[in-house]
Amino acid sequence: MPTVAGVDSSTQSCKVVVCDAGTGEILHRGRATHPEGTEVAPETWWQALLEAGDGLLEHVDAVAVAGQQHGLVALDAAGQPVRDALLWNDTRSARAAADLVADLGGPEKWAEAVGTVPVAALTIAKLRWLAEHEPRHADRTARVLLPHDWLTWQLCGGPGTRVEPVTDRGDASGTGYWSPAEGAYRPDLLALAFGGRTPELPRVLGPYEAAGRTPNGALVAAGTGDNMGAALGLGIQPGDVVVSLGTSGTAFAHSAHPTGDPTGAVAGYADATGHFLPLVCTLNAARVLSSTARMLGIALDDLGPLARAAEPGAGGLVLLPYLGGERTPNLPEAAGSLMGMRKANMHPPNLARAAVEGMLCNMADALDRLRAQGVSAGRVLVIGGAAKSPVVGEIAAEIFGVPVTVPEPEEYVALGAARQAAWALAGTPEPPHWPLAAARRIPAPADRTTGRRIREGYAQARSLVYG
Repeated sequence: MPTVAGVDSSTQSCKVVVCDAGTGEILHRGRATHPEGTEVAPETWWQALLEAGDGLLEHVDAVAVAGQQHGLVALDAAGQPVRDALLWNDTRSARAAADLVADLGGPEKWAEAVGTVPVAALTIAKLRWLAEHEPRHADRTARVLLPHDWLTWQLCGGPGTRVEPVTDRGDASGTGYWSPAEGAYRPDLLALAFGGRTPELPRVLGPYEAAGRTPNGALVAAGTGDNMGAALGLGIQPGDVVVSLGTSGTAFAHSAHPTGDPTGAVAGYADATGHFLPLVCTLNAARVLSSTARMLGIALDDLGPLARAAEPGAGGLVLLPYLGGERTPNLPEAAGSLMGMRKANMHPPNLARAAVEGMLCNMADALDRLRAQGVSAGRVLVIGGAAKSPVVGEIAAEIFGVPVTVPEPEEYVALGAARQAAWALAGTPEPPHWPLAAARRIPAPADRTTGRRIREGYAQARSLVYG
């Protein structure tokens, strides 16, 4: 029985699953933590992978890594990091992103060029920051990789070997200097960002191409970005939209064609299957619920039942959930706002319900932005930590106005990486069919008046505060 391993190297931790290559059944699991912060020595990711995969990776037939997107791993001529990696959530490059948008002639030019308008998270903005603030490090940079690229290279032997660093379409599409529509790097944009420098970039592999082999002989697949890994792990199809409610929120979909949104709200990524993955990212999702639970002095698990005790609309309370600023809508300096407070509605159940509704109204706006790019949303799959509360799926169906599927909680990023490894091992044109875990299905309400009313109240509150 061939077995495969999938690695999810996220911001906070490294998770490994070992699966039956034919069925996708998870046989073993491992986990290790990553250090906190917005810049990290890449070696710590490698040590976490070795810890999480200890006793697991030695015996698999293939392995793939899905990693946090956008991070900048700058290497010297010997393949060693010139500084700690800058992660996606490092916001010091916000000004650099704005300058890049202006340098090319506006957001429309960027959307046309690479499908995505630069923001602080993107690798290209971090390169501009490095060139402007640490020119000596920039001058030493001979090669630029993403976190998943670096780990894939380490699995294959890394510096000192003849193995060539590689990446995949999905993760490359989040750099800001690779075009999903053209399927090619844009060295002119790289030079624009990096002060005329054009360091080496990893070769972009196809969906089931191999990157090499581990010292133990296991096939190493191309790997991908974490959002692309989740899409592959869920097996999404045209008409499916995934709403992921983790620390941040994402809404993404399978698309047959590339997208380019000049507003910058929709990132026009590629996926891990040869298609495309338009995506909207928000900064506030599950932590809206955990913060509200802390404010109410209750356990997070008690927030859902408390919210269910309130009527839809939370008695007129509206929470704008921008607790850490917001990326979509673009309100980096915003704070959360609780609107509509009256003596009659200032009760814990209403506040709990307003937190869930506010979080989901923000994600419903994200769905609207995807639809504006021609993405159909016949079914929404809700995943992530916040989806563990049953009331979240119920309120989501009401607010989104479409059927909602809540798969059983699982490590879908790692599972997607494992599925990609099985695909590379088989060498077939299509990935293996792995059935989705058990899921709870919630139909759309027959009467959508309530959902529309909640969204109208949210939009009115947002307009009052932010115009």
